[in-house]
This record gives sequence, C-alpha cells and structure tokens, in this order.
Amino acid sequence: MRIGTRLPTTGPDANRAGIVDRARELEAAGFDSLWVSDHVVQPETIQSRYPYSADGTTTWDPAIPQVEALVALAAVAAVTERVELGTAVLVVPQRQAVLLAKQLASIDAIAPGRVVLGAGAGWLAEEFQALGADFARRGAVLDETIDVLRDCWTGRPPARTGIAVDLPAGIVVAPAPAQSIPVLVGGMSGPAIRRAIARGDGWIAQTSCTAEGAAEVVRLAARLREEAEVAGRTAPLRIAARLSGGDAQAAALLLPVLAAAGVDDVVLDTPPAGDAARAIELLRDTLA
Repeated sequence: MRIGTRLPTTGPDANRAGIVDRARELEAAGFDSLWVSDHVVQPETIQSRYPYSADGTTTWDPAIPQVEALVALAAVAAVTERVELGTAVLVVPQRQAVLLAKQLASIDAIAPGRVVLGAGAGWLAEEFQALGADFARRGAVLDETIDVLRDCWTGRPPARTGIAVDLPAGIVVAPAPAQSIPVLVGGMSGPAIRRAIARGDGWIAQTSCTAEGAAEVVRLAARLREEAEVAGRTAPLRIAARLSGGDAQAAALLLPVLAAAGVDDVVLDTPPAGDAARAIELLRDTLA
C-alpha cells in the first residue's frame, strides 16, 4: 500500500512554506504521494448539497484562501524528485478539455511519470455557474473530457464533435507524456463506480477517517470489482482512499482493513503535524 497526504492548498498554510517547503519535507520523510484538492470559486453561502457529509452541509469558511490546484501541483513538481503528484479530486467538467490535457502533460514534463489525475464530476452548482460550465450535463462532459484527454496525450488527437469539445483535424498537442497519465475517477456514487470501470484507470474514494468510513470504502471496492467483472473489464483498477479528518494515529487503525480490501493508496486529508518521518513509520508499522 502506498501512503500519501493532501497538501494544505487551502487555509492559512496555502502559501510557499505550507505547500512547496512542506512538500520537500514530506517527500524526504518517505511519503509516496502528495495530493491537492480543487475549487476555483465558492459562494459566500453554499446552497448545493455536499455529498461527503451526513447532513449535506459544509463546515468550512468559503472565504479561506485556496491556491489553484494545477498551479500548486506544478510548483511541487519542480521541487520534488520521487513522489507521485495527484489531484484529489479535480472538478474536470469545469475545465476546457484540451487546455487541461496541455496543463497536465506540462506538469508531467517537469515530473515525468509522476502525475495522477483524480477526476470528479463536481457537486457545487454555484461554482459551475460562476465559471460558465454546464452543471446539469457534468457527468456527460466528464466522460467526454476523459476521452479527449487520452486522445490529446497521444500528441495528435483525432477530429471529433462532442458535447463540450469540437476538435478539428490536424491538431498537435505537445508535449505528450511518455505514457498516458493515470485517471482515477472520484466519487462514492453508482455513476462514479461505473465511470471508473468504463473510462478510468482506477477509483478514488473520499470518506471519513473512521471505522464507518473505512467500511464504506470496503463495500464500494467490492462493488467496483463485481461490476467490473460483469462488464468484462480485465485491466486492473487502482483503488485509492482519501481519509477526511483524523490524524496519522487514527488512520493507522484503518490501514490493515483497507489493505485487506485491496486498497492500493491511502491519502491523509491533513499532513501530519510535527515529525512526518515518525508519522509515516507509524503508518507503515501497521502494515508490517
């Protein structure tokens, strides 16, 4: 199992010290991956239902600073050598597909083979409206965008006419990554599971850092495999779980259960305070 953590791209630590300097420290401590979350804008009062809380409400202040996800990832790519760099998750339907392909391939040029796209459909209707994106068709746009990304990463995408993207013939998108960037589809819903099977290289869950949260990941991971078998998918599916809340000690209690369920990556939602090397040692000891 690979162990990663989300970088503090939101809140008071969303600055050079909190993102860039901390990334160096976490890589040196032995973390396998570093991840960033994504919101471009948020309304002062959120009316949309938040899918990752029991009552559908959010608990954070929408006015807190949030560094743009791909800018943060590029900055971290330039100062690290080994760790994977991922989005957990990027709200893909809000972004122009060809430009997104170029941005991710450019980060991959700085950090070859280390970029992972966690791709979500999004939930915040007000954000879509502010960005001029189609909230009602976000699932279909996500499907199309994943296809367009993969086409663009070949360097010479074929012409297409789609929902949100019309590509003329003869377009060159360079640089192209040496290998296609892995796409992990995010979400805890049936459509997210089916999308991961049909279009993804894997699935990324988001749940609470609790026994109940881990049990939900275990249940959905089993469903993912069952539905993949029914669909005739033979390619392996990478499974990642982002654990919201809790600290390294709380996460350590859950790792054996998640590992037994075939989870490949665990992502702590908050970087460990203090000695990161000690935290990663604690986490790895539970898997020994």
